[in-house]
Amino acid sequence: MDVVARHIAGSGVSEAQWQACGWLDAVPVCEVATLLAGRSRLVVVSPHPDDEVLACGGLMAATQALGLPVVVMSVTDGEACYPGQSAWPPQRLRRARQQELTRALDCLGVSDGERHALHIDDGAVAGSEAALAMYLLTVLRADDLVLGPWRLDAHPDHEAVGRACALAAASRGCMLREYPVWGWHWLDPQDAPRAWASATRFPLSAPLMERKRAAIAQFSTQLGAVDGLECDPILPPSVVQRFERDYEVLIG
Repeated sequence: MDVVARHIAGSGVSEAQWQACGWLDAVPVCEVATLLAGRSRLVVVSPHPDDEVLACGGLMAATQALGLPVVVMSVTDGEACYPGQSAWPPQRLRRARQQELTRALDCLGVSDGERHALHIDDGAVAGSEAALAMYLLTVLRADDLVLGPWRLDAHPDHEAVGRACALAAASRGCMLREYPVWGWHWLDPQDAPRAWASATRFPLSAPLMERKRAAIAQFSTQLGAVDGLECDPILPPSVVQRFERDYEVLIG
């Protein structure tokens, strides 16, 4: 469906507003094992290092625990997140964010899995969208489950990656589910039943949540837990709250 006025601004919709809307409680529940039935791998495609952990870190850890391999693909290195911050120029952020992802995947128990880093320029994925879809076709198998960002997530990189995932998954004939990241920030909860009519909730056990929280904590640059950062972090507590629920939501 088309969602109008998509933009990321301000502090966004609070977690309290999401919890009060009632829609989350009404979303159908499915176990991770059911989602993965008949699949041989989970392939998670992320616009920036941290998106995959925030949106589906619990699903990744659960998949590994069920004995299925997890393939993690980072489209960009997230190096453009703090423009104008002299202590954190793009080259330093490239290294730091990949290192943070390595530690996060270790927390989730998936550090030994297949990993791809495409190093497409942060903020410029749309210009490489066709090439990304072609690359995905070389990686995907028909019996994969692909998790990609929601195609209407409002961040241009997220939307471009989402479109590329949809094209490649359809061409390869594999299952696709989409995960919102910034959609939680800007979407009016009253519009969620229409925008996310095909949403499903996947419950996470206490041990999985512990792993996910530890993984999120590895993204020090995004949380602002680093020296020399003279601006607000990308992931203040109000944003992180949306990803600390004891379930994760996929669309499709």
